[in-house]
Amino acid sequence: MQKIRLGVLYGGPSVEHEIAVISAVQAMSAAAESQKYELVPVYISKDGLWYTGPELLDMAAYADLPRLLAKCRQVHMLADRGAHKLVARGKGLFTKTVEVSLDVILPVMHGAHGEDGCLQGFLELLNIPYAGPGVLAAAVGMDKIMMKNVLAANDLPVLPAIWFTADEWFANRQSKLRLAEEKLGWPIIVKPANLGSSVGISRAENADELAAALDEAAGFSNRLLLETCLTDLREINCSVLGYGSKIRASVCEEPLTDNAFLTYQDKYMAGNGKSSKGVGMKMAGGAKMAGAKGGQGGMSDARRQVPADLSPEQATELQELAQRAFVALDGCGVSRVDLLLDKTTGRSYINEINTIPGSLSFYLWQASGLDFAGLIDELVESALWRQRSKAKLTYSYDTNILAGMAGASGGIKGAKGVKR
Repeated sequence: MQKIRLGVLYGGPSVEHEIAVISAVQAMSAAAESQKYELVPVYISKDGLWYTGPELLDMAAYADLPRLLAKCRQVHMLADRGAHKLVARGKGLFTKTVEVSLDVILPVMHGAHGEDGCLQGFLELLNIPYAGPGVLAAAVGMDKIMMKNVLAANDLPVLPAIWFTADEWFANRQSKLRLAEEKLGWPIIVKPANLGSSVGISRAENADELAAALDEAAGFSNRLLLETCLTDLREINCSVLGYGSKIRASVCEEPLTDNAFLTYQDKYMAGNGKSSKGVGMKMAGGAKMAGAKGGQGGMSDARRQVPADLSPEQATELQELAQRAFVALDGCGVSRVDLLLDKTTGRSYINEINTIPGSLSFYLWQASGLDFAGLIDELVESALWRQRSKAKLTYSYDTNILAGMAGASGGIKGAKGVKR
């Protein structure tokens, strides 16, 4: 059987760059197990350069990034719709151009320029099958303000919130502090609108803390989200997998933290490599993650209880909310929906949806009976399904308006019925 040439695209100019590297190497390790794919790693550096080479498969090599990239070949995608090729030139003056064809792309990008619709739009222009969210789901899922608007419009429960721009905050600090207190009360959670992994998120108990939190968040985004903060809550996560009408939810997990909310350190630097129910946290295939202590397994290394200690009724309710959120954003591939359970009232809320979750949430699917290699297979299938679906749609008409205008006097203005 001919193998599928799978390009795994990861890294990029994002504050979540390193997490994307970990997630991608985990995914490639799992894909290698299935024997169905010819893997083509495509690493995007922080300055936006693309590289490929088998050396990128070794996590330990990233400890010395300049040395690693010196062994790799710099490439770019051929800007030819339907060609689906990486192109590289050798380092010598007379070295021939090398082309590598790709069948499917698996983006493993977290944060800006990869999880926000930019990359997805580029891949749409190239007409190459790709897994994960489309342009709409990625863009809305990455913008916390738009995400809340879409969820609320679909009658999904979200916490009360307000938002304003960083420019508005710096120009009217006191009025914005009064507005936040009047609308939300204390405490308040402050979030940059377009970052993930809990980067730039703070909790404020009073006006002074709120001002400091807004100043920090403004360093990451020009749009700032402020939400009512639940004081007695449980954070529950659930993954959703599939495409179209074929979607399903994983078991729920409860991340464990000693902080007021789940932080970047909780997610990626817990370092204990264990879950309370024995879910495996090593890379697929037994490969070891190298580098600094803590966070060696990416999101899979966080402290968590899997499955979460929930009643069957609670678990079903949260899984249904997760699936509804996925559908509301036109999700595809695998996402993780983060939910909040108010222990005082028993009410559930959707916090956010992560359209390309850390470690691709493989640990939740592992606990649900689907191994990481099987998860990769389903992601590839979702990419091919979307490509088949797009092929059935009409994108242009077989007409030539411009040819009909060739003899029109007065140029555009003289062409009857033409709108500008």
